[in-house]
Amino acid sequence: MKAGIVTSLRSRYDLKELLRLLKLPRATYYDRLKRNEKADKYAKVKAFIKQVYYKSKETYGYRRIHDEATKHGFNYGEETIRRIMGDMGLKVTIYSKHTSKYHSYKGKVGTIAPNILKQKFNAKQPLTVLHTDVTQVRLYNGEWGYISAITDEASREVLAAIVSASPNKALIQATLDELQEHLKDGLKPVLHSDQGWQYQMPDYQQRLKDLNIVQSMSRKGNCHDNAPIESFFNLMKRECLNRYQIDDLTSLRKLVNGYVDWFNNARISRNKNGLTPVEYREQVIVA
Repeated sequence: MKAGIVTSLRSRYDLKELLRLLKLPRATYYDRLKRNEKADKYAKVKAFIKQVYYKSKETYGYRRIHDEATKHGFNYGEETIRRIMGDMGLKVTIYSKHTSKYHSYKGKVGTIAPNILKQKFNAKQPLTVLHTDVTQVRLYNGEWGYISAITDEASREVLAAIVSASPNKALIQATLDELQEHLKDGLKPVLHSDQGWQYQMPDYQQRLKDLNIVQSMSRKGNCHDNAPIESFFNLMKRECLNRYQIDDLTSLRKLVNGYVDWFNNARISRNKNGLTPVEYREQVIVA
């Protein structure tokens, strides 16, 4: 700090006088100058860290950035990456925002399916166990936007995500339309949901049978029974939606589509050995 002040003023003032006023020994001053002239041995990894941090939409902490750095040949420990990021002023600043949770339970208005999963979330093969739910987001215009999604338990890939102004049957059917594009002949996946009224309806349950899907439901009022998709919604809100002023449904739809594309194809998962959901699916299917 003092050395920098001296350097900035020495063209206008006597060096000896500046060192005396700042109580900075001459030897210390020249030692600092010499250190500043040395090349930064972390220059390349700093450039890489900065690129990955902003590419991740400022959501990657030092652990994920360490994973990415290792994959690209930077052999530094997690603590080194954490310290470098601290020196660069790069840190994750996403926080949970308290929003009203959407509750679709209206009592028993149709058929309740059995809880097949019973909180055993151990699927390894993609397209065998799926999760679905609806969440809501308050828009800046005072209205609500609703997001219906389906995720794959094994890969965490988002197989469908539809935005609507109403959590009605049309929204749920549109979500199944998008899911259908991913289904393959011979598969009989389990699709787990809560006991929302939409999932109890005869036309919804008939559609699942037509798609060769086995229905499973959480116990009443137990969000932990559907934890994988609850986790995804929480991530999407913290990493994306809560960070923007979302004016209307069109803006919400654009954000959701962009986030899902990034989540599936770019966001690495530490419990999947640093793979993205799509990479995991492709690796497992090929194997």
